[in-house]
Amino acid sequence: METLRHIVLFVHLIGFAVLFGAWAAQAFGGKRQITKIMDYGLAIAGVAGLALAAPWGIEYELNYVKIGVKLVVLLIIGALLGIGSARQKRGAAVPPAVFWLIGILALLNAGLAVIWR
Repeated sequence: METLRHIVLFVHLIGFAVLFGAWAAQAFGGKRQITKIMDYGLAIAGVAGLALAAPWGIEYELNYVKIGVKLVVLLIIGALLGIGSARQKRGAAVPPAVFWLIGILALLNAGLAVIWR
């Protein structure tokens, strides 16, 4: 069971890698737009994170404070992606603060997954 949990954790980190990688490609490519790949990375990370939050066959207590903080950060990232996508669809540019916050929060959330025990 622990092996399956590690596989889900790996998929969770891949989701953040996809999100952050798509963001970094836009940030350093000069366009600074919201892409569908960012949405896919967020969805992968979110679904895998919810699977990790289930107490399935582990001998230790889950850290519900960590789970809550990561969920709030994930929701904020989703809101920022939605705001940026809506502005793009109307023909306006994504505000720089929104764009940079997406990358910072994605990196923060992946860091919380790895560092916070």
